[in-house]
Order: sequence, then C-alpha cells, then structure tokens
Amino acid sequence: MKSEGLKFARLMMVLSSLSPLFLLWAVRGFGHLPDRWVWIVCALLVISPNLILWLRVRVAIARNDIKTITVHEADDHREHLLVYLFAMLIPLYDANVGSLRDATATVIAFVFIVFLFWHLNLHYMNVLFAIMGFHVFTIETAGAAIGGQQPFVLLTTRNSIRSDTQIRALRISDSVYLEPRSP
Repeated sequence: MKSEGLKFARLMMVLSSLSPLFLLWAVRGFGHLPDRWVWIVCALLVISPNLILWLRVRVAIARNDIKTITVHEADDHREHLLVYLFAMLIPLYDANVGSLRDATATVIAFVFIVFLFWHLNLHYMNVLFAIMGFHVFTIETAGAAIGGQQPFVLLTTRNSIRSDTQIRALRISDSVYLEPRSP
C-alpha cells in the first residue's frame, strides 16, 4: 500500500476537525487551570490548524495542484458529520478532568482519537467546511473500479454528483480534494 504524502496537512486537517471540541473546552474551562491559559491554548488549537489548512489551500491554488477527476461512483457522507459529533465530540467534552488521573485519561483518549482520524483517513470531518456549505463525497474513479486508484474524498458545494461527471479539484492531501466554488 502506498504511503500518503502531505502528512503535515493531514495532521492539521485532523486537528482542525477537532476545533469544536477545543472551543467547547474553552467555554467549559478546567477547574484547576486558570481560564486565561485555557482560552489561550484552546484558541491556538482552533486557529493554528485552520490557518495552516487555509494556507495549504492557497499553496495548492498557487501551484496549480489541480486534478481532473472523472467520477465513476460518488457516495454522499453528510451523515458522517453527525456520527463525528455524537461519537467523538460529546464524550470528550463531557470528560471529567478534575484530577490528574482523569486529565491524563482524557489526553490519552484525545491522542487515540487523533490517531484513529489519521489512520482511518477521517481527517476531512471539518465542521468549518460544513458551515461554508461544502458536502463530503467519497469518489471512486473508473480506474478504481478495476483495481486502479483508491477512492478519495471530495469536498464540494454540489448536492449530488452523477457518474461520468468531470470535476477539477485542488489536492489538499493525497486522499482529500476540494472543488473550488464557482465564481
């Protein structure tokens, strides 16, 4: 199996997908830590990955890192956002961090979730993309159907995608592409 490139971009996508959790943690606070530090750390964890992801999109535009995709099959994955919210955000938000042991368990759970998002290529689960009107599709090209390229994720403002549609999309990582909005 080929190793995916743009590992730093993937990590930033994972962290940016966790932005709502960091925002919730900032609002909730941690009883034993001063609110000022919680807000600073959480703000950095929200702003930095999203800024780097935005810069990755700008670099892809500047380098004309565009691929023309001929869709064989497209599966809509809007429901993944709900699964993401209920399976990951709510349990971690509600985690008790009142003691050092509880805080350590929460950090380990957080690292485990980051690893799973990374390993399972779920780094496209970004609430900000959803807020901006992007939908998530898993795209299979004609070559993939006969053993070619692996399916990949397309973020697009389209509501549906038919077979044999050609799409020009920016490469954000080797498994995530972004179709720019039409002017």
